[in-house]
Amino acid sequence: MKEVKRTGYLNQLAGWRDMQIIKVITGIRRCGKSTLLEQFQHELRESGVSDEQIISIRFEEFDNEPLLDAKALYAYIKERLCPDKQNYIFLDEVQLVEGFEKVVNSLYLRTNVDIYITGSNSHMLSGELATLLSGRYITIHVFPLSLAEYASVNEGYSMDVYNSYSATSSFPYALQIHDDHQRQTYLQDIYNTVIMRDVVSHNKVDNINTLVRLSRFLADNIGNLNSSKRIADALTSSGMKTNSHTVDTYLQYLSEAYMFYPVRRFDIKGNEFLRIGQKYYIADVGLRHMLIGRKNIDHGRVLENIVYLELRRRGYEVYVGSVNGKEVDFVAQRDGTTEYYQVAESVADEATLNRELGSLLAIKDHYPKYLLTLDNRPQVDHDGVHQLYAVDWMLKG
Repeated sequence: MKEVKRTGYLNQLAGWRDMQIIKVITGIRRCGKSTLLEQFQHELRESGVSDEQIISIRFEEFDNEPLLDAKALYAYIKERLCPDKQNYIFLDEVQLVEGFEKVVNSLYLRTNVDIYITGSNSHMLSGELATLLSGRYITIHVFPLSLAEYASVNEGYSMDVYNSYSATSSFPYALQIHDDHQRQTYLQDIYNTVIMRDVVSHNKVDNINTLVRLSRFLADNIGNLNSSKRIADALTSSGMKTNSHTVDTYLQYLSEAYMFYPVRRFDIKGNEFLRIGQKYYIADVGLRHMLIGRKNIDHGRVLENIVYLELRRRGYEVYVGSVNGKEVDFVAQRDGTTEYYQVAESVADEATLNRELGSLLAIKDHYPKYLLTLDNRPQVDHDGVHQLYAVDWMLKG
């Protein structure tokens, strides 16, 4: 199977090329960050950059273990810099190097150096890195494959491609695994790696059972409003005694590892955030199937999760809307504009259609309003609300 070219991310990297700013590429493990760097390096070579101008280090490779020492790493890179040419430095999973912040900062201060670093935990963007590099870096967040990227190597009718996408996984390598049992084993390995390395080891978590039960609860409750207390009560009632403080801490850890994304509530009419309740969406619906199984799959909530990730890929800040006591699935904001989205598997039933439209029609501003469904029909307008076929909306994104 051919490799998926991550064109959107490559365009972002190309736009920042040679600018004196550090490019920080983040995202859950195995979402394609390393492959993205390789693709960008290929484009650099295609544009005339020589091999000696590119210094690329993957810190998860055993051969690079001596470079996990910050001083050794800096000396290694410094020795290989071309004095009269632009140098491109790629540091993959750089958070494995203790004190990497000082290395990156020192390289940044040199001339003719263009720096790209990746990491699988948002914690790397806090602390000393943020202090040393304040205003000197931009973040590009990488997600697993979009439906359009998935479709680029999976031919077929759009709905068939969507069904495959939503039933399997959006992790790039998963496309090459056709045996369902092997795919589940691969996803279990991703889950274990994120839990043990990016959460337990990184944060010194001592109650792994609670962490695992929490991740399963979140996977089972994507798209549901929750709070730390409500989750703690649910886990306790199921036999896993815990408290809201522990739950809140573990929610932060899972979010920092990009396994789940918290989405805050936003009062549309009052134009302010609400303090109580938020939703969580999982980084890949295949992980959800692996964690809780495939019986009684709620296809509407799976679609909602996929739409959330698509909006984030497109660069939107996304919130859960509230207007006159009614919920709007997504308030999406970008470049000073706002869009509203309601998501449903089907609105063929008139009562369902009226219910889904009710939230959007209660919004009195003039920003675009969309109803995304899996009903494959031409675009329909309902008093200013645009009903779209969700699969086409994603494929044409």
